[in-house]
Amino acid sequence: MFFRPKIRVEDFEAAALPHLPDLYRYAALLVRDRVEAEDLVQEVYLEAWKSFHRFEPGTNCRAWLFRILFHRLHHLRRKLAKFSLADGFGSPAAEDTIVADPPVPQEIRDEDILKALEKVPVDFREVVLMADVEEFSYKEIAETMKVPVGTVMSRLSRGRKWLRQELAEVAKAYGIGPREETKREGESA
Repeated sequence: MFFRPKIRVEDFEAAALPHLPDLYRYAALLVRDRVEAEDLVQEVYLEAWKSFHRFEPGTNCRAWLFRILFHRLHHLRRKLAKFSLADGFGSPAAEDTIVADPPVPQEIRDEDILKALEKVPVDFREVVLMADVEEFSYKEIAETMKVPVGTVMSRLSRGRKWLRQELAEVAKAYGIGPREETKREGESA
């Protein structure tokens, strides 16, 4: 018979629960549905609890939890892909229900940034979020995603470029653009 070390609830809570807001934020940004994000994070914590006996105290619990989240997320995507293939194409969104244009804000809003981020392909978005939002190192991202560090760097560069392009379009729509150079001294109007 196999014996597992005794796991204390307090040890799990102390190591894992401080990372709950980060995991939820990351999941919500990727699945774009708060309820599904809550379910996903709950599955992550359930799986983490079940395998906590394999967690090595003193190592990076946050990275370990994100690795579990990453695997659960890919499992969810495979499951959704199966259903979407069976259902066929969905109906287009009703875009003609908008009655009036919203007022033009003076600066780019968080919602605009999130919409631009949604347009970034998922492989690049994941790396951008892990690096720029969750502040993981290249090595931690590579270990979590099980890809080489060079791939992480490439995806991060491409993802940031894509995001800059999307935000530039948003800024143009708001009339925000590069500032014109001010007239140099000695030039006349």
